[in-house]
Amino acid sequence: MNFSSALDIRNVPRNIDRQEISPEDIAPPMDKPVTRTRIQKRNVTLIAEAALEVFSTHGFRGSTVDQIAKAAGLSKPNLLYYFPTKDAIHDHLLTSLLDLWLDPLRDLDPAGEPLDEVLDYVRRKLALSRNHPRESRLFANEIVQGAPHIAPFLSGELRDMVDEKAAVLKGWMDDGRLRPADPEHLLFSIWSLTQHYADFEVQVRGVLGPEGTDPYPRAEAYLITLFTRLLAP
Repeated sequence: MNFSSALDIRNVPRNIDRQEISPEDIAPPMDKPVTRTRIQKRNVTLIAEAALEVFSTHGFRGSTVDQIAKAAGLSKPNLLYYFPTKDAIHDHLLTSLLDLWLDPLRDLDPAGEPLDEVLDYVRRKLALSRNHPRESRLFANEIVQGAPHIAPFLSGELRDMVDEKAAVLKGWMDDGRLRPADPEHLLFSIWSLTQHYADFEVQVRGVLGPEGTDPYPRAEAYLITLFTRLLAP
């Protein structure tokens, strides 16, 4: 999978006028570099938005090309001009998502103030759950299924980055600038405690009730207190 060439789905508009593809707007395969027309770009965006909704709701195995085409307001043959298979659509979404997911970890600055860097990472991961819950569920569904599409990424690029940042955290701990903790499991705990609010959103809102319509301010306050007490030297 090419992790650098995907459509950016971070700011996809929710309500785009849907239009069937005319013959002159038929797209070549996604793996060929092309210059797309305005209508082609719009329809790729429609498909990506529809697929994100379908996959994040039903998972990869429970989703069909027909469901995605219906959600996009396109016929199945029209959709298949852009993406020949369900896997191709799924890979397209995951590619963009992985870049989005890695950005906060990439930005953990070895030259920064250690506790501030960790707390900023917590805030940014929580913001991703708040602003991109469907993307979080798409990723969670992929992992639950055994990561059939991104296993090389997990054991490759992600592992390399975790190794790099874990070394930064351990260096801060060894220098007495953070309280000692297992650096890899510290990152795992940040992931689980922040992504929980997207992946289990229904449960969170069900437990908190009407007064918990927006759980994120309380969640941020709690997590910042938790990690400050854990790591402050």
